[in-house]
Amino acid sequence: PMLSPALTDGSLGDMIFFHSYKRPGLLLDIVEDLRLINTQAIFAHKTGMIILGGGLVKHHIANANLMRNGADFSVYVNTAQEFDGSDSGARPDEAVSWGKIRVDATPVKVYADASLVFPLLVAETFARSADAFPVPAGAPAA
Repeated sequence: PMLSPALTDGSLGDMIFFHSYKRPGLLLDIVEDLRLINTQAIFAHKTGMIILGGGLVKHHIANANLMRNGADFSVYVNTAQEFDGSDSGARPDEAVSWGKIRVDATPVKVYADASLVFPLLVAETFARSADAFPVPAGAPAA
């Protein structure tokens, strides 16, 4: 499912408002989105968070994990610093203190621009797992 608790925030919310006059009938149920994300977290065997940036989305994902006594894995990627008091700047140990990340987890915060670093993290992940999936005989090489 595609969940976006902040869908109506900012200019997209304005466009949805204007669209509702021209073509009524579009319904967005943000409460149902919250129920869905929280319920998925509660019943998941394990959960992990990869948070690119921060703010409202980080808050909702971490809060959903609070409902299940914390995420098992957590990676934050952003340039925010703790001293400015922003949600993005909070280190993972703050989320551990709230129960949003499990005490026995080993969370990581990468201080970098997510648009540069995340593709590299994904590429490295696939590169490491490439050997685990051998190409069948006769299949074309990539």
